[in-house]
Amino acid sequence: MNAARAYYAASTLSNGSILVAGGSNGSSNYLNSAELHNPITGTWTTTENMNVAREFHTASTLADGKVLVMGGDNGPVLNSAELY
Repeated sequence: MNAARAYYAASTLSNGSILVAGGSNGSSNYLNSAELHNPITGTWTTTENMNVAREFHTASTLADGKVLVMGGDNGPVLNSAELY
């Protein structure tokens, strides 16, 4: 994972991987990037970006395996959500 990533949301997926999405890099640069962590191998891989960069957001894994990312901040407070 990008060591500078802070204020991100992490969600456990049905396959055991951890999705780490959004956050900021400590310099008020909001991130829309996401990474997958495999806890068995200890490896990180990049995955699709979110549509909106955000920090201080929440993420919930849904029954269908998708992740609902909601709210947060990227300058203004966000009231949007997206499925990931």
